[in-house]
Amino acid sequence: MAESESLETITEHERILQEIESTDTACVGPTLRSVYDDQPNAHKRFMEKLDARIRNHDREIEKMCNFHHQGFVDAITELLKVRADAEKLMGQVSDTNRRLQDAGREVTAQTEEVIRCRIQQRNMATTVEKLQLCIPVLEMYSKLKEQLESKRYYSALKTMEQLENIYIPRVSQYRFCQIMAETLPKLREEIKEISMSDLKDFLESIRKHSDKIGETAMRQAQQHRTFNSAVQKQVTLSCAKPLYGLNSRTPLHHNGLSAEAADEEEMDEEGDRETFENYYRKQRKKQARLVLQPQSNMHETVEGYRKYFNQIVGFFVVEDHILHATQGLVTRAFTDELWNMALSKIIAVLRTHSSYCNDPDLVLELKNLIVIFADTLQGYGFPVNRLFDLLFEVRDQYNETLLKKWALVFRDIFEQDNYSPIPVENEEEYKAVVSRFPFHDAEIEKQQFPKKLPMSQSVPQIYSQVKEFIYASLKFSESLHRSSTEIDDMLRKSTNLLLTRTLSSCLQNLIKKPHIGLTELVQIIINTTHLEHACKYLEDFITNITNVSPETVHTTRLYGLSTFKDARHAAEGEIYTKLNQKIDEFIQLADYEWGMAESDGRASGYLMDLINFLRSTFQVFTHLPGKVAQTACMSSCKHLATSLMQMLLDTELKQISMGAIQQFNLDVMQCELFASSEPVPGFQGDTLQLAFIDLRQLLDLFMVWDWSTYLADYGQPTSKYLRVNPSTALALLEKMKDTSKKNNIFSQFRKNDRDKQKLIETVVKQLRSLVNGMSQHS
Repeated sequence: MAESESLETITEHERILQEIESTDTACVGPTLRSVYDDQPNAHKRFMEKLDARIRNHDREIEKMCNFHHQGFVDAITELLKVRADAEKLMGQVSDTNRRLQDAGREVTAQTEEVIRCRIQQRNMATTVEKLQLCIPVLEMYSKLKEQLESKRYYSALKTMEQLENIYIPRVSQYRFCQIMAETLPKLREEIKEISMSDLKDFLESIRKHSDKIGETAMRQAQQHRTFNSAVQKQVTLSCAKPLYGLNSRTPLHHNGLSAEAADEEEMDEEGDRETFENYYRKQRKKQARLVLQPQSNMHETVEGYRKYFNQIVGFFVVEDHILHATQGLVTRAFTDELWNMALSKIIAVLRTHSSYCNDPDLVLELKNLIVIFADTLQGYGFPVNRLFDLLFEVRDQYNETLLKKWALVFRDIFEQDNYSPIPVENEEEYKAVVSRFPFHDAEIEKQQFPKKLPMSQSVPQIYSQVKEFIYASLKFSESLHRSSTEIDDMLRKSTNLLLTRTLSSCLQNLIKKPHIGLTELVQIIINTTHLEHACKYLEDFITNITNVSPETVHTTRLYGLSTFKDARHAAEGEIYTKLNQKIDEFIQLADYEWGMAESDGRASGYLMDLINFLRSTFQVFTHLPGKVAQTACMSSCKHLATSLMQMLLDTELKQISMGAIQQFNLDVMQCELFASSEPVPGFQGDTLQLAFIDLRQLLDLFMVWDWSTYLADYGQPTSKYLRVNPSTALALLEKMKDTSKKNNIFSQFRKNDRDKQKLIETVVKQLRSLVNGMSQHS
């Protein structure tokens, strides 16, 4: 091994010597430095080798010097110079080596210092890193303590979740974290107990303050509705839409936990959460039932309804807030279930209590409250369509109360009317009337003041009140989120009820009242005629206030025409009835002496009074429209004729003399004269006289005693006594026959013709035969 190293060293020294010999002296430094970079004593061996090489060269030099002495001397001289330089170089190298060693010791010391700093820096970085993991834990725990002290338990629970699931696992190897982890369950249990207590307090608090919350919410909703209504009126009428909506609500996001950690935490806290949820929901259901229970006298004042609605709105506003502000305590399904239950109860309560209300103003206020109530809850996302459906039922109730109210109004108008044409003294009074009622008559307008309008004071009053009713009905139709066409249809239907039921009933009752005489009935007929003509103006009035184009009106029409026609027909019938009753009263005054020998030669006083009454009455009838006067006159004459016939044929009347027949004939003649005097214009020929034709032929038969003609022509269309019934003639003849036996009325006939009595017997037999034949034929 030593021999190998020696050879290598020798070889290296040979190489170095060759480089020294062959390299420029200016560059010999690196070559010499390699001598000191080798083994420890290499420079010594190099020096030895160098000395050997020198000696070698010396010998060669000597040889050469021997050959070239002078050259040798020169070479020696040069060599000596190289040696001096080599020694100098040796000194420089040694000095450089020393200085390098000195500098290296300083660098080594600084390097060791740097290493120590690096180690400290790494330790500090590690410490900072661990502290960065621990400090958030401590901060979160400090935050937890602050939240507990400030009673923000929900936030404290969220902080606990983050500590347990995120922060503590990162530094769980430290003792203080283990202590924290052991403390958290105890804190959670304390929070649970405190939260349950607070939850109870909260439930009690919201129960007490629900009405205030609801009052505020409904007031805000009303302000929204008023504002939007004003805007809509300024812009245009449009289809109903929800007045406002709380669209800015967004559900709370999760607190940053990963989905896996959140699921795990939910599983851990499922029991506690379920306890709170069940307790809360159970208590809120109980509170809902209490809130939905109305006071028994709620229907008596609007404040009762308002308090009821405030409590309900407050209840569901709280539920909606909790739904959006918490996670899981309240769900949409739970609130929907509560609302559906409440809605059914609310509708049942309102349906019941509104039915007790008879004041239309109170019903209208109730409707406004229901609309605000519905709009408020609709703004919180609760469906309220069923409430608007209920409003249609309440509208019917409202209309019923209006109808009852206007029935009293109409009744007062009719009772205060004098049933006389309206007198107008000047143009101002005339315009005052026509401004309230659409009256136009060219003939009356041409007349000079003072003048009279044909209708009585009740007509413009009725017309104005119908318009007031339409306005009142319109108040309910507002804010129902319905189109103008639907509102127009509602108004027409309610107005039809007013006309066909309420006003018609009032008119019918008025006509039947005992104090309403013929003059009043005539005026009522005139009034209904003018009201009938005014119906088209009422239709235009409805169209104008609902802003519906007349071309689009294809729904309900007003039934006023039939209402007033029916009332007019009833009044006409009542006229006929009262006329007949008056005729009956006069006839009851008749005091015939049925056994008189001869007549007084003049008509009976009761009959003349009756005819004078009819004459004066029919003069008033000239103002009646159509053929009412003619019908009344014909009806009166027929009733008079029938009554006179019944008087003759009365079964209580057993005997009648020819003198009584003659007196009766004088009375009938007065009736015929009255009929022929045309008491009412418009009759053709002897139409009115035909009412007495049965009496006339019967009396002529007895006055002329023309039995042979009657019996011979009986059944012939050309018979002179065609209208005389055999049974009627027989009944009257029987009364005269009994009289002849007792009073010897026919004594003069018997003197002139002893066979007269036999003739009567024969006529009686023949009449009986005719009557029997008629009965068998029938």
